[in-house]
Amino acid sequence: MSIRIKLLLSYIAMIIIPIIFCGITIMLISFALFGDNRIMRSFIDIDHQTTVRNTEDEDDIFSRLKVLSSYTPKQIEDEMFLKKTDQELNKNQAGLLIRKNERLIYVSPYFEQYSFEKFLPPFEGKGQIEDLGFKIEDVYFYYKQFDYYDVNNNAVSIIVIEHISPIEEMARKYFVLFVVTLVIGLIVTNGIMTYYMSRSIIKPLRSLKLATERIQRGDLDFQVIPHKHDEIGELSLSFEEMRCRLKESVEVQVQYERNRKELLSNISHDLRTPIMAIKGYVQGIKEGVARTPEQLNKYLTIIYNKVFDMDQLINELFLFSKLDLKEEPFQLEQVEIYQYLADCIEELQLELQDKGITIGWEAQLKTTIFVICDREKLRRVIMNVIWNSVKYMDKESGFIGIHMSVNSEFVTIEIKDNGMGIEAEALPHIFERLYRGDHSRNSNTGGSGIGLSIAHHIISQHGGKIWVTSEKGKGTTLSFTLRRIDQEEGENS
Repeated sequence: MSIRIKLLLSYIAMIIIPIIFCGITIMLISFALFGDNRIMRSFIDIDHQTTVRNTEDEDDIFSRLKVLSSYTPKQIEDEMFLKKTDQELNKNQAGLLIRKNERLIYVSPYFEQYSFEKFLPPFEGKGQIEDLGFKIEDVYFYYKQFDYYDVNNNAVSIIVIEHISPIEEMARKYFVLFVVTLVIGLIVTNGIMTYYMSRSIIKPLRSLKLATERIQRGDLDFQVIPHKHDEIGELSLSFEEMRCRLKESVEVQVQYERNRKELLSNISHDLRTPIMAIKGYVQGIKEGVARTPEQLNKYLTIIYNKVFDMDQLINELFLFSKLDLKEEPFQLEQVEIYQYLADCIEELQLELQDKGITIGWEAQLKTTIFVICDREKLRRVIMNVIWNSVKYMDKESGFIGIHMSVNSEFVTIEIKDNGMGIEAEALPHIFERLYRGDHSRNSNTGGSGIGLSIAHHIISQHGGKIWVTSEKGKGTTLSFTLRRIDQEEGENS
């Protein structure tokens, strides 16, 4: 039997069994109150099933009588009118009573077997009152009463009486008992169904849970064997297939996790410093440390620069993450590399001159050489490398030289600076994410530490290579290659 059918049967049982419990309770209450099954007979009585009470009609009639009491009070004492109105109320199992000076002048024939004089509420003056009513011979009545004085200053009460059926009476009186019975029925039914379902569903699910816990602990050396041919059996087969695939990829996944933890740790380190600086300057502004407009402008400028640095760091981290996951799209096209590099250098030249740094450019051949690359990504590589060099060189006598050479398959581009150089033990780690030498972790140089990692990713996905040579105190040279295409092919395209 499939789980769907089992669940369907259990749902049906959970509906029927509580209803049976409630039915038994109603019968017991009926015998306890009346000595017979009067309540049950009242419930299934044809009149009760076919008679539909319309409380809106009853309210309309009562409202109409109140209006008549103000504008045509004599009509309230017209017996023909009262009988006609009472017949309309009888359709809704209600009746009309008119009381004048504490004496009933009209009693609905619908309730003629009852004596209301001792049970009706007293005259309250002018206004409307309503209540659950009163009880006569173990029968409950609901009433609405409107009191007023007629033109002769007689105290007149318009009363609409409504008989409350045994079902309503019992529901009002034993509502809590019904709820308790229903809850008990649900508890018993759920207990039985839970026990039944546990044998066919929960037990194999518990086995899958234990298998999940073993996977959670890193234990993949086991096998999940399905024991049934239902939906859970199919789930077990899928789980076993998942376990096998997970076992094959777990080593790669662990390595990814290790890299991400390291990345998060480094990110928190790089973000903490500017955040603390921003916090300090904002606190200084709040406490009035910046007393003059010049000081305030200085503080705001520093805050802006810190926020700008954080924004750049976040953008680089976002790009690095997409490159690392191979989700960053590359728009590869044929590019004439000589003119492309000339344009990049021209763009940088003025800005570097303002910093006191000279940039030199030489090519092996001033000719047309085509490569396959993404223009924006290659520009990011060149910018990252050059600005990384700028951070670690003397700004008064800094020099950056760019050299291009060509062979049959690749174009090699070298970017050399006369900065402080890189220690030998640091060179193997230079392209690792967020790796920076200790000297770079200060407020003067800063940097995100992933610029060269981004460059490494981009060049690798272009099918080229990137490497660094450096000597402490004598500068650094970063080189990378791009795959070239034949000149004729580039011109034809």
